[in-house]
Amino acid sequence: MAVLTATNVGQSFGSYDVFGGVSVGIPRDGKIGLVGPNGIGKTTLLRILAGKAQPSSGQVYLSRGGRIGYLSQESSDAFVGQGSEQTVHGEMLSVFQPILDMEARLRQMESEIASLDATDATATDELLEEYSRLQVQHEIAGGYDYETRIRMVLTGLGFSPSAWDQPLNQLSGGQKTRVLLGRLLLESPDLLILDEPTNHLDVQAIEWLENTLNSWSGAVLVVSHDRYFLDRVANTIWEMSRAGIEVYRGNYSAYVNQRQERWERLQREYDTFQERVAKEVDFIRRNIAGQRTQMAWGRLSRLSREIEAVRVGGLGTIGELSGKGWSRIADELDLRRPAATLAELQEAIAALPAPTRPPVLNMRLSSAYRSGNIVLRAADLAVGYPGHPLFTVDGLELRRLETAALIGPNGTGKTTFLKVILGQLEPLMGELALGASLKVGYFAQAHEDLNPESTVLDELLRHKDMPISEARNYLARYLFRGDDVFSQVRTLSGGERARLALAILVLEEANFLLLDEPTNHLDIPSQEVLQSALESFDGTILLVTHDRYLVDRLATQVWELRREDGAMRLDVFHGSYQAYLAARTIKPAAEMVDTAATNGSGMAVPQLSKNEQRKRAEALAEVEADIAITEEALASLGEALQDAAEGQDFIELQRLTAEYEAAETRLEELFARWEEMTHEPANHYRVDG
Repeated sequence: MAVLTATNVGQSFGSYDVFGGVSVGIPRDGKIGLVGPNGIGKTTLLRILAGKAQPSSGQVYLSRGGRIGYLSQESSDAFVGQGSEQTVHGEMLSVFQPILDMEARLRQMESEIASLDATDATATDELLEEYSRLQVQHEIAGGYDYETRIRMVLTGLGFSPSAWDQPLNQLSGGQKTRVLLGRLLLESPDLLILDEPTNHLDVQAIEWLENTLNSWSGAVLVVSHDRYFLDRVANTIWEMSRAGIEVYRGNYSAYVNQRQERWERLQREYDTFQERVAKEVDFIRRNIAGQRTQMAWGRLSRLSREIEAVRVGGLGTIGELSGKGWSRIADELDLRRPAATLAELQEAIAALPAPTRPPVLNMRLSSAYRSGNIVLRAADLAVGYPGHPLFTVDGLELRRLETAALIGPNGTGKTTFLKVILGQLEPLMGELALGASLKVGYFAQAHEDLNPESTVLDELLRHKDMPISEARNYLARYLFRGDDVFSQVRTLSGGERARLALAILVLEEANFLLLDEPTNHLDIPSQEVLQSALESFDGTILLVTHDRYLVDRLATQVWELRREDGAMRLDVFHGSYQAYLAARTIKPAAEMVDTAATNGSGMAVPQLSKNEQRKRAEALAEVEADIAITEEALASLGEALQDAAEGQDFIELQRLTAEYEAAETRLEELFARWEEMTHEPANHYRVDG
């Protein structure tokens, strides 16, 4: 059963039709990714489905009692008007206000019970019965786990405990968006509608959100440019165009394959249909006034109806013509009068559009000449600014035709490292050498090399002189058509600036590409084209990106910036992104606790012996086993509490409640112990026995 249904929904602004013909349904457990080119109206459609805007045509139906949670792209104004003292944790608590009210009433009743006259048995029994009834309601409403849920959500979204008491009015726009996302997750609506939810999340928070949505019991509709996220979360993809929505089953990768198959099928059906139409028209033309005139008029009438069905229903109707009767198609489509003469029929045939794919970039990367085998090598390198080191790296080597993906948190020095490679900054220490016969091409994240006062055409010609007609044809491959080429750079959107920067990068014919967040601001079709161009590139790539899908397809090395012993360092992993993830996942417990330790002065301290390391690993494994056992006990107690609540066994309910609270306390202690064991320096670690 669908939680939400839309029928023939469209949106127009004046005479401009944004989209139309959207008829979709969202199952109660559906996980749907909405994709389409920038400007197609995805955000507008989300607002209509969420009840935040009215469509120009069509209807939206929400199931009775259904609740929708909506996250917009920019939610910085979501808390306008709230008290200046409201904190991050307080905002999460507000979701559970009914439970808090119950707890206040329970405390009040406990005081009343304690002060009752022991001789007034009737009043005591009545109050105890009311207390037990409210305690059952409190347990069923989640009164024993809401703080745990809050802690999990805030931690998962990247809020450290020190930030929980921070007032909302002191948060950045991105932080406010994360707070709103956390509140929506805690509210557990029947349908969660998310518009670019990963925009303000780091990789760890995105991975947590993926896992949360995978286990989400309700429905999810999400717009995202993060293809890896859609692969992990979605089980259905809606592809949006001006004509409506095409539904594909499966995740993003499955959608890409099905879309290609659908395009090829449509082209085959169209070609076959046109061949049949040409034969039919030829027969009609030759026999319309001859002895077989009645047969010719019959064929003209039938063919006219088919052409009208294709005109109204789209090219996808071609494949249905052989499987459905004309009367059934006519009932489904709002058809006008078919052609009545041969001339009208030929005119209707000529007006049918051929299958087309959405316009996308047309780019191909090639290098002017071959580089040496060693492209980049570094040893004992420190990167940063005088008095402000960012990270160190023991050694790395990048060879011809390899792709290294440089990943890590924001602000750790990734862009700074690219500037060191470009020679714009000197390393603080160590050696960095570029190989022979290199021509370096640089794609800057902020596109600062573009002159904001130039037009698109002039900016291209500034980098390479060519005839105006050739330049305009070249820019059309990057979707700058007509008067678009005369737009000033400062008026371009982020996606348009990225397309212009890519167009210029291709002209440089470099054999070593330094790419700083190249897919930022690009819509998914443009991301796909860029990925294809990079996959076939005959040079070497150093890629800084948060786009895990791109990293997964390209990387032969993963360079990860991570904090170790209080300092950032760059670790080199030789292998694909999937191999890197597998290695990160199966990292043994012994390795987690066997880290280089330092004392308060920063001096290295002696490592533990192998016997001590074994004891530490065994102790950690024991704590992890205790955590698993306690979690199982909590699950069993939760089920027993539910049974006791349904049976109104108040004495058993009170006993189980005490056991549940004790188990929760035990679990928190175990988690605290686990944190201590995995983060303490080796010389401070205590092994009992």
